[in-house]
Amino acid sequence: MTLQVPWFKSAAWGAVVGSIVTMVVGFSWLGWTLGSTAERMAAERTNAAVVVALTPSCVASFMQQPGAAAKLAEFHKIESWQQRQFIETGGWATPRGNKTAPDGLATACAEALAKSKT
Repeated sequence: MTLQVPWFKSAAWGAVVGSIVTMVVGFSWLGWTLGSTAERMAAERTNAAVVVALTPSCVASFMQQPGAAAKLAEFHKIESWQQRQFIETGGWATPRGNKTAPDGLATACAEALAKSKT
C-alpha cells in the first residue's frame, strides 16, 4: 500500500529553500554570528579596553624614569616605525608582573609619546 501525497515533494523543497534563505538573511543582514566569531570579537574589545586603560600608565612610566627628557629626545629622533620597538625594548609597555606587553600597548604608548613635546 503506497501513500500518494502529491504536495509532499514541493513542501520538502520549500522547507529546504526557506531554511537556506533564512540562514543567508540572518547571517548577512540580521547580525547573527557564530560562537567563535562572538568570542573573537569579545577578545578584540577586551584587548582594546586594556590598551586604552594602560596607555597612560606606560607614558607615566616612561616620563618618570631618570633622564626622561633625554630619552624622549632620543625617542623623537627614531623613525616612527621603530618607536614601538623602542618602547617594548625599554619595558615601559610591560605591566608589573607580566612578561610581555598586551597587543597594541606599545604602539599606543609610542603614539601618545610622539604627540608629547621634547
